[in-house]
Amino acid sequence: MTAIDPAFLSLPLDRLEGVALEAMAAVPGLGYGDLRVHRDLIQGIHVRDRDLISLTDSEPLGFGVRLIVDGSFGFAASSQLTVEAVRSAVLEAAAMARQLRPLLSERVELAPEPQHRATWVGETGRDPFEVPIEQKVALLLEAAGAGLGAGARFTEAYCLQVKENRLFVSTEGSRTLQQRIRVHPSLEVGLIDEGGSGLLETMRSTSRPVGRGWEYVEGHDFPAEAPILVDWLAEKLASPPVRPGPHDLVIDPSNLWLTIHESVAHGTELDRALGYEANFAGTTFATPDQVGRLRYGSPAMHVTGDRLEPFGLATIGFDDEGVEAQRWDIIRDGVLVGYQLNRQMAGRFGNGRSNGCAFADSWAHVPLQRMPNVSLQPDPQHDTTLEDLISTVEEGIYVVGDKSWSIDQQRYNFQFTGQRFYRIHRGHLEGQLRDVAYQSRTPDFWGRMEAVGGPSSWRLEGAMNCGKGQPEQVAPVSHGCPPALFRQINVLNARTEGRS
Repeated sequence: MTAIDPAFLSLPLDRLEGVALEAMAAVPGLGYGDLRVHRDLIQGIHVRDRDLISLTDSEPLGFGVRLIVDGSFGFAASSQLTVEAVRSAVLEAAAMARQLRPLLSERVELAPEPQHRATWVGETGRDPFEVPIEQKVALLLEAAGAGLGAGARFTEAYCLQVKENRLFVSTEGSRTLQQRIRVHPSLEVGLIDEGGSGLLETMRSTSRPVGRGWEYVEGHDFPAEAPILVDWLAEKLASPPVRPGPHDLVIDPSNLWLTIHESVAHGTELDRALGYEANFAGTTFATPDQVGRLRYGSPAMHVTGDRLEPFGLATIGFDDEGVEAQRWDIIRDGVLVGYQLNRQMAGRFGNGRSNGCAFADSWAHVPLQRMPNVSLQPDPQHDTTLEDLISTVEEGIYVVGDKSWSIDQQRYNFQFTGQRFYRIHRGHLEGQLRDVAYQSRTPDFWGRMEAVGGPSSWRLEGAMNCGKGQPEQVAPVSHGCPPALFRQINVLNARTEGRS
């Protein structure tokens, strides 16, 4: 797919752009203005056992206007793509900015950004919105049926598909047209824990959301995976409980991505570090005064932010402030060296330029500083494999897949579980364990990371629904990582802890 959807281009984009820029130019005291036109195609398919439970389609469409007037932000939006609505929104945004100005302790300043006039289309194969719905539903029903046929007491499959189109224009002369597609297929099977709790226990597919098309869904082969999931779950239910205490852990990318997301990616958002999120999702222990000296982890820890990773959920050509996509270091050799920045935060950090972290999940929402793809880099010197890491462990646990998690308001103390856990004995896997949760403090955990896998073991994981802000916005984000070895991490028996 190499072109913008003609249905989006057929909208009166040029006319709206011209009227918006003309109206903005007439606003007294205007320092900056932009117009964003958004159209999203969203489809969700949900099947349970042998039935289609829901099929939903939506098409949010509208525009947002953001101004800086006399050093204050103002914002207004409308679902009406008309000349009158644009003029009205510009006036409303200007009025809001003037009303808020007396409440501000300092003027809003945006870090400079070169002018960009470009079209960007994400790397996608088959557009899921061009695949017949009957074909998509049939695939999910086949997968769910395969789970039932393998003995599952319950199966559930779903697929969320999104096509996002955006026009951005600013008073600085930038104009960008963009399109990206993302899909999130998943399959879950359930069995009754006959020998334990008597409750339904589930196991989820290894698939993750990704910035690709329907070819990714078809390529995963969910019908073939279903009986494997049932076998894994049956083995897990029959496995012995974990012995709590310190254990060496080899953590698979399918689990480690979420620990990166919560303890590193959210912990290095500058607006959070400055207290903007304190009332909703907390701040962070990684404060700006520690840049260049806070030891976040071991020397093996190299974390980058980017909007460039192929098929990444946060990959885009330009962010919602017209900033071109980049890649940069956040943690280098285990030391905090950077943050995620939008144009306002970049000015506060003294960075000179935003690294492209502004995103609004809707035409009706103002852009927030949002997470890019945040990834743990592999060992650049050795192509260490998962098997190599496991072979160095005398006694430990291999952790696969994400499940529940908890983290405090400072991104400091946390606990994570997973989908599957295997005992490591003398460098080899020896069957599953159950009831495993690992617990630590962020710098202690990452400080105990002894080794990471090499380039061939690196995988891209992620989530479609990272929440932030008030009113809450939801953003898609990917996290790449290799498997990694952590020494002597505290492991809890989650079942025992739940009873205490």
